[in-house]
Amino acid sequence: MSTPATPSVLFVCVHNAGRSQMGAAFLTHLAGDRVRVRSAGSAPAASVNPAVVEAMHEVGIDISAETPKVLTVEAVESSDVVITMGCGDACPYFPGKRYLDWKLEDPAGQGVEAVRPIREEIERRIRGLLADLAL
Repeated sequence: MSTPATPSVLFVCVHNAGRSQMGAAFLTHLAGDRVRVRSAGSAPAASVNPAVVEAMHEVGIDISAETPKVLTVEAVESSDVVITMGCGDACPYFPGKRYLDWKLEDPAGQGVEAVRPIREEIERRIRGLLADLAL
């Protein structure tokens, strides 16, 4: 009897410093090793947004060691689900992949108070994704 392959999910935003980092962190936190999780940006920032790090710390998830990563064709090709968060045409498209475009406010340049509702919405969508993936 073979075991089903572990699904792979890629989160993409422009800077890979906020929304995609939160999405990846929530999915990793909630699904553990039942899913492979990556995040990337079409134009990565130098570091993760400090307000995003603080907002995630408030819910017990430490992303302080994360660094923004550049989006590669290989990352998209090796993912089952690609969740885009405002990168528009900069995100490569490959037939046969499942794409979800989550329209979320960009937390760049905002304080932790503005990041909290974005964080809550991302967590809500991640929980829905887990149910959808039957994890």
